Parts: sequence; C-alpha cells; structure tokens
Amino acid sequence: MSAAAGQGRPGFPRHAEALDALGARGRRRALMPRAGRDFSSNDYLGLAASDLLRDAAREALNRGVAVGSGGSRLLRGNAAEHEALEREAAAFFGAEAALYMGGGFPGNVALFAALPMQGDLVLHDALVHASAHDGMKMGRAECRAFAHNDAGAARDALRAWRAEGGRGRAWIACESLYSMEGDLAPLDALADVAAEDGAVLVVDEAHATGLYGERGQGLAHGLDASVDLVTLHTCGKALGAVGGLVCGDEVLVDTLVNRARNFVFSTAPSPLDAAIVRAALTIVASRPDLREAAWTNIRRAHAAASRFGAFDTQILPILIGEDPEAVALAQALQARGHDVRAIRPPTVPRGTARLRVSITPNVTGEEIDALFADLQDLRRAAA
Repeated sequence: MSAAAGQGRPGFPRHAEALDALGARGRRRALMPRAGRDFSSNDYLGLAASDLLRDAAREALNRGVAVGSGGSRLLRGNAAEHEALEREAAAFFGAEAALYMGGGFPGNVALFAALPMQGDLVLHDALVHASAHDGMKMGRAECRAFAHNDAGAARDALRAWRAEGGRGRAWIACESLYSMEGDLAPLDALADVAAEDGAVLVVDEAHATGLYGERGQGLAHGLDASVDLVTLHTCGKALGAVGGLVCGDEVLVDTLVNRARNFVFSTAPSPLDAAIVRAALTIVASRPDLREAAWTNIRRAHAAASRFGAFDTQILPILIGEDPEAVALAQALQARGHDVRAIRPPTVPRGTARLRVSITPNVTGEEIDALFADLQDLRRAAA
C-alpha cells in the first residue's frame, strides 16, 4: 500500500504495481547522481562545464540578456537573441532558415507533427529516436519503417508505396549517427533515394553536430544540393548548452511557427540560453583543436576496445545480451570509478542490452585504457 493510501487517499496502486513489474524484469530505472569518470555523457567537445561557455553566459548577462522569455514567441516571448541565433545557425548549417526550440526532442516532435501533410509518407529508419515517433503519432502522414541503415530497403519501400497509389510527398527520416548503435547512416545513398523520388531527406544530427563536418556542421552538410533537406541539431550535446535547432527552407520554418503546436503554445526558450548556444556555434566553428582533442581520445578508445569489436564513432556499444548481466556489469564498473550505464529495452531491442560507452575530452587516455582493462577483467571473471 502506498503512503497516500495509508493516509486515507486512494493513492496510485496500479502505478506502483507497474513499477514493481518493471523491477521484476530488471528494467525499473532510477535517477543517479554524477559520480566517477565520465563515460556516459554526450558532452562530446567538453564544452558543458567549460570556461568558454561560462564566460559567454557572463558576457550575455552583463549586456542585459534576459534569463526568462516571459511567454510564447508569438506573444511577447520573441527576443533578439532568439533571432540572432537562428540567423547564425542557418548560415552555419547551410540552410535558408532555422528555428530554435527548447530541445532536440521538441524539435523532432514539431517537425514530424507539422511538416508532412495529409497523403504524404514518412519513411523512417527502424531505429530513429523516440521523439521522431512521438511526432509521427501526432502528424497526418502515413508512416512506414525500413531496415536500419539499408538504403535499398528504403528505395523498395518507397516504390511499393507508389505502386499502391501513394501520390503525396515522401519524407525519408534517419539519424546521421545513431546514439545506441554508434554507427553512421548511409547519407549519400539515402540522398540518392530521395532524389529519385523528389522526396525530402530529414536528418537528425543530434550526435554529429559539433564533432563532424569541416567546422562541426554535421554529416549532412555538403550533401547534394538538389535534394530538399531538413536537419535537426541538438544544442545539449557537443555544443554543451541546451535547445534544438530545426534547419531547412524558410517556408518550412514558417510552417513550424504557424502549425507546430509545441512551438505555438510553449513559453519560448531562455534568451540567455540562445546567447550561449550562439557563442557555442562560434566556438565550434573557430576551434578545430577541440575536435582534434576529442578525436585523439576516440581513436585511443577504439584501440583499447578492439577486443570487444570494431568501432567507428565516439559511441562504443558493448553488447551484453540480457538485462541483468548488463546491469551487473555496469554496476561493477561504477564501483571501480567508471561512470558507464547499462542500456536496456525499450531503448534497445529485446536481447540486445548493452553498455553504452561515450568518449569525450572529459577523460584522459590513461582513464580510457583503465576502463577497458577493467571491463576485460570483469568479463573474464564472469565467464
């Protein structure tokens, strides 16, 4: 019985039972304080706690930038800092326009709910983020999945839809770098599929922004200009701040301003946050040494982790299989001072529980070596 029920209120026994059922399957989650060496964050350039962004925040406050927006951007919440960020983001990412949202999740929800129209098709990689699925559920278009990273399957699915009489616009959705698989999308091949049909290519650059591209613009930057492209860039990972930027043609951004319910009916993001993100874009564009420092650690991790598989990016998924084993291994690594987390269903498919190791400049080369030595030791002991 819950404490509330004991005080004479009904309480929430069904919720408690559902949580107990999660616990029985080893899937109940709880918030944990930060502890140990950082092998779990998405702070890919080490900017989140840097003096670079602290100084940017102080500078913005000193010139009078507001902390709060005070309302929706369609009322009095639209600030000069929002518009300045959007202009600079559009130029940086090579788009006509950009829209600053409170995060990558609401950005994805907005674009998938508001942009594809009745009669259109959203053709998405099977492993796109939960936020894309939430947006698709709110939208008006038909949605179909294609096998992960299989451009041929995307082409076949699109042709099948046309053969069935599909006449609207197709929107092909993927992530440029998948956060739980650590693999890269075949963007050139997907762009070819889009070009063949006149489809829109929608690329979530959450885990590529800042770390990939000539100046950190992401992996979709420089794709065939004849393909209509929409990109999403989160600001809370490599950029070290908060928010999300939807980039694309001006008519699409204007559509979001007019039709995306979570934009229209939400208090605008903090102008101070917008100023910090703008500073982060300037830093990323002008400091290639930050990317090189990150890649030095990433390459070292690839070498140290080679006994566990071949890896290509800053995200190294160590597949374990069953939930209890993954959780136990993560806890053992945490006890040795490594902040590594177990990833379980529904975040990943059943039977593919894993350790998600994220490499950032927040650790040293020696700490990277120690992590994988300890992992090898624990795996050997469990064998």
